[in-house]
Amino acid sequence: MSVTDVTAIPIEMGVKPLEEDLGLAPYVSNHDEVESVTRMLVRVDTNEDVTGWGEMLVGMKSAAVTKAVIDDVIAPELVGRDVGEIRDFVDSFYYPYVKVRPFLGAVETALWDALGKQVGLPVHQLLGGKTCDRVPIATCLGILDPEESRIYARRAVEYGFSTLKTKAGPDWREDVARIRAMHEEVDGQLEFRLDPNQGWSFEDAVRVATRLEEEGILLQYLEQPVRIDTYGTYASFRNRVRTPVAVNEDTYFPRNLRFLLQADAIDVAVVDLVPAGGILAVREQVAMAANAGVSVSHHCGFDLGVKTAAMLHTVASTPGINLPPDSVYYGWDDYVIDDPFEVEDGALPVPDGPGLGVTVDEEQIERYRTD
Repeated sequence: MSVTDVTAIPIEMGVKPLEEDLGLAPYVSNHDEVESVTRMLVRVDTNEDVTGWGEMLVGMKSAAVTKAVIDDVIAPELVGRDVGEIRDFVDSFYYPYVKVRPFLGAVETALWDALGKQVGLPVHQLLGGKTCDRVPIATCLGILDPEESRIYARRAVEYGFSTLKTKAGPDWREDVARIRAMHEEVDGQLEFRLDPNQGWSFEDAVRVATRLEEEGILLQYLEQPVRIDTYGTYASFRNRVRTPVAVNEDTYFPRNLRFLLQADAIDVAVVDLVPAGGILAVREQVAMAANAGVSVSHHCGFDLGVKTAAMLHTVASTPGINLPPDSVYYGWDDYVIDDPFEVEDGALPVPDGPGLGVTVDEEQIERYRTD
């Protein structure tokens, strides 16, 4: 079964307001405020009328640029290939001055979807089989004041979540106050992740970790507190604090993750199958981290149903991912797949249908198409 066409489709979807059931908007971090998100869906058609779907975040905040890379760079290399030639397709790309892995990641997902549909098996079975039927997820929360944060920490417990990830801002004292308030509100029933998105200095990162430690609050991990490419800084930071240290954006560059592991600089790697270059590539990263004794979680960048399905297949079939993945799937205004995933006791079900196990609603795609 060979590929006949590759189509990139940008869509924009709103995020439910905080006041609604499991709403998130405005989702505030130290660099933006999210009320809607543009995603790129990738459709791969074949000569046997089997269609595979992939998904990625719009790169550089430009749907036109993202679509052009898929249309002009990726598609010409893929059309005519057999859908089962996934490894050869991914390995055939060599652009030393341009990072194309995220685009490959979205297209590779679509190939797994099409291959699974062709042979009548779910992706997790193609990857060796799942180890669980449901994947516990970490709920996410933007920057709010401490008293507001209490409300949503309590909500997280009521929905069965065991882990809450929240963003961090420019004032580290406010971040400490928020974590303290949420910890008090739920009486230790939640573990917390704090993510400044590279926004802190080394000194402020130390202040936050040690202040929380002194108050008896040990984060599940502190994620990417300082900028990428600073292996020595992370090694020094890990030696200064007891709080587990995680990186996310650094894992988007395989060399960075390797150097951090060699420097014994991190406790957790927060990986993502799309920027990694696909399911095969992210599983290689997980194996590398697990062999070094480092825990692994999976990142969420406001993923719709296609990417969420790919994440669930990957996590369920990759035991090295031993911490709950982030997810905000429950926070969308609407959905682009039939039978959207539902959170139950803080977990999402692993699909068992062929391929990714989800059916894309093409009427919904056209409704939210933004090009």
